[in-house]
Amino acid sequence: GADLPPENSEAIYRRMQTEREREAKELRAQGYELGQRIRASADRERRVIIAEAQKKAQIIRGQGEGPVIGLRADMDALPIEEARDLPHKSKNPGKMHACGHDGHTTMLLGAARYLAETRNFAGAVAVIFQPAEEGGGGGNEMVKDGMMDRFDIAQVYGLHNWPGLDVGRIEMNPGPTMAAADTFEIVVYGKGGHAAYPGRCIDPILIACQIVQGLQSLVSRNVDPGDTAVVTVGKIEGGTASNIIPDAVTMIGTVRTFNKDTRQFLARRIDEVATGLAAAQGGRAEVAYEFGYPVTVNEAAATDLAAQAARDICGDTHVNADRSPEMGAEDFSYMLNTRPGAYIFLGQGDSAGLHHPEYDFNDDAAPWGASWYARLVEMAQPVAR
Repeated sequence: GADLPPENSEAIYRRMQTEREREAKELRAQGYELGQRIRASADRERRVIIAEAQKKAQIIRGQGEGPVIGLRADMDALPIEEARDLPHKSKNPGKMHACGHDGHTTMLLGAARYLAETRNFAGAVAVIFQPAEEGGGGGNEMVKDGMMDRFDIAQVYGLHNWPGLDVGRIEMNPGPTMAAADTFEIVVYGKGGHAAYPGRCIDPILIACQIVQGLQSLVSRNVDPGDTAVVTVGKIEGGTASNIIPDAVTMIGTVRTFNKDTRQFLARRIDEVATGLAAAQGGRAEVAYEFGYPVTVNEAAATDLAAQAARDICGDTHVNADRSPEMGAEDFSYMLNTRPGAYIFLGQGDSAGLHHPEYDFNDDAAPWGASWYARLVEMAQPVAR
């Protein structure tokens, strides 16, 4: 495997081994149990400020005056049954850390303790432990609650482990780095009846199939080839038996975009395609469209700083600062909408994919992430000599 990152890595690694408490993999989806541990630990060192009951930022003061830099880690688990029988397997049935947020929190805890002990930086660090990233919009709630203004955060940074990327490697890109994510629900209404007499019915299953095909043409024929978008129908539900044509069919799906005009365009066209095709077959369609997480956009100067810190830890050949954007989504986007900053991808090695029941965070990746967090602060806010 890769060597540990050089500067202070052994100390950071030992602290993380203590902090990780891998038996905490059964955290509830909102991250409350780990949040209580974080609060208890921080209270002992008297460096915690509680924004609200489950909205926390730990403030670490450096040497002298300076701005506040934010470091964020998400905490929540997923409603997935863990498949691997590991010593630290989740103790709560149907819940596991299938996205590595336990590892993210561990890395930030390790970096925070190192920064608190060395204080080799000016200004202050806001260490942000965020619940409810997995669809709950916890980042948006923290922003709306005034966290960025309350702690006077000038810039903010985050990371995510990435399966398939070598341990000891870090990647990022300036500009849009993760897509906006919206959801839609389409209910197709027809006229049910006996499947042996389709002429007496209006078949909503047939209409739904035509709608799915129509939606797939939106990206290939309505979106500029230089743009990037995804429209996926992920679930279709309707019918009860082989010899019954149902009255209605429901389908749900997701839309991913980088361009705000494309996002609005697809929302409109999905409604038009669904209602138009249903009407053409004598049926009716109702469309509910929900705008979700916005595009995650890395500010150029902040991305350069993130890359410099990564090179200092990993070496030039293990950093890619021109990564292709991902179609996945991330609610860290809400924080980046209010402050400059960057979001980077940390090598997890050869493992099961994110949100897979066999996924397990690779502990070997932890020192690299913790060291990147710490080095980023020291480079962004150096102590005046």
